[in-house]
Amino acid sequence: MSESSDSKPDIHEVIKNYSTRKDVISALQDIQAAFGFVSEENAEVLSKKINTPLVEISGVATFYNMFKLKPVGKYHISLCRGTACHVQGSEDLLKFLEKKLKIKTGELTPDGMFSIEAVNCIGACAKAPAMMINEKVYGQLDEKKISQIIDILKTEALKSREEKQ
Repeated sequence: MSESSDSKPDIHEVIKNYSTRKDVISALQDIQAAFGFVSEENAEVLSKKINTPLVEISGVATFYNMFKLKPVGKYHISLCRGTACHVQGSEDLLKFLEKKLKIKTGELTPDGMFSIEAVNCIGACAKAPAMMINEKVYGQLDEKKISQIIDILKTEALKSREEKQ
């Protein structure tokens, strides 16, 4: 993939192999992999490239929970709000998480490390209440366990930054 001087991927390079409406999901996956999310600008470029209305591409991007329409953190937290998790107190855990990270659902921490979203279900009902951070599931949560997980991730990120310097 060619990159410009500011080291961002080139959208035209990312979607060069796509040409038809049937490519929408694959192209959106590649866009998200390259940029971390699907921006409106990149969706517009795709729309023109594959001759598909932007509204159709936006419809696909908003239908599937896997697509993010704005930047997410290095650690993207999806807190389950499904029935099993709700009954086990996920609403209070979401409020705790927002307070701990000092952001609201749908926001990104100023350092870009964490983002939070509330989702309908992560398919981990037996582990309720549960959340996913990136692709890893955490279950039987309480405030103490969430706090420990966040603190560990913050420590790991700090160590990683120090090793790079």
